[in-house]
Amino acid sequence: MEVRKVRNMEEFSELSGISRPTVSKYFNDPASVRPSTRERIEKALDRYNFRPNLYAINQNRKSTKNIGIIVPHIVDPFFAEIVRHIETRCLAEGYWAIVLSCHGEAELEVNALDMLHSLKLAGAIIAPLGEKSDRHRIQRIAQDMPTVLFDSHLDIGEFFIGTDNYQSIDLIVDYLCRTGEPPCFLQMPAVNTNAHERSDAYVRSMERLGQEPKLVPVTAQDWNFEDIGYTEGSRLITEHRFPSSTVLCANDRLAIGLIAAAYERGLQVGRGSRTALRIAGHDDHPYSRFTCPSLTTVAQDYTMIAEKCVSSLFTMIDRGTGEGIARLEKLQGRLVMRSSA
Repeated sequence: MEVRKVRNMEEFSELSGISRPTVSKYFNDPASVRPSTRERIEKALDRYNFRPNLYAINQNRKSTKNIGIIVPHIVDPFFAEIVRHIETRCLAEGYWAIVLSCHGEAELEVNALDMLHSLKLAGAIIAPLGEKSDRHRIQRIAQDMPTVLFDSHLDIGEFFIGTDNYQSIDLIVDYLCRTGEPPCFLQMPAVNTNAHERSDAYVRSMERLGQEPKLVPVTAQDWNFEDIGYTEGSRLITEHRFPSSTVLCANDRLAIGLIAAAYERGLQVGRGSRTALRIAGHDDHPYSRFTCPSLTTVAQDYTMIAEKCVSSLFTMIDRGTGEGIARLEKLQGRLVMRSSA
């Protein structure tokens, strides 16, 4: 005999002979119903092969178990790695993560912010674009639900988690000055606050060490950092425009493109008398140890950034919003010495 297909919980309740409130209670927390009732429900689930729409159940709760996450680029390994850690921690705590990427576009970030605002969320974790972000919309989310910002600092909400660019850049500038020709600085496009902070940190560090800062700007203003590092690096090498044989790149993705450009033009990168360039970066991109040569850089603590974001958000969820005390937490970078510099 063919088993009737069950479409919703009302039909499941009718067929199983278990009240609708009891069925709902089970799906909210199986341990909250008596063991004998739980056994009856689970046998009926197997018999009718019924799997409810848990997302719909979640949305009908007074307090949902959904966390919204927005990042500038989900394909950027930096953000992908942090999102992976956030999702894992959220799942362990019984929360579902809804991840949106704005692909570096201000209009898409607005759409993503509006989407989060329209959902019944327990909270949000947002890495803003920065310069192009709609601050009013981010502020509205921060006022309406527990919200943590990370990576690109905007003076919004209670919690910001990021890396101390002044400490991390100073760390690698000091190392490069001690071990060879003082570095010039290949700037990243001004797409977020990190771009300004890292350039400013480089200038401060060079001046502290009694060296002349040598900023090398780029013309492109987008998130295609590897392509920018390759294209701009090729031009600068060909025109002999690098003012130093040591190049500190504002992030590892620029450095990866520059290493490729140097290789194509027959320039050896690394340490030693036979090398033409030393190249270093910032972030400890997941691929930085696989470049040829492997990339000297400053590591951001991906795991700790994610952990701080989630623990801060859960703190706000537990006590509610409205305390109004801003917490700016910037983590220390760690020097990673490899073969490129």
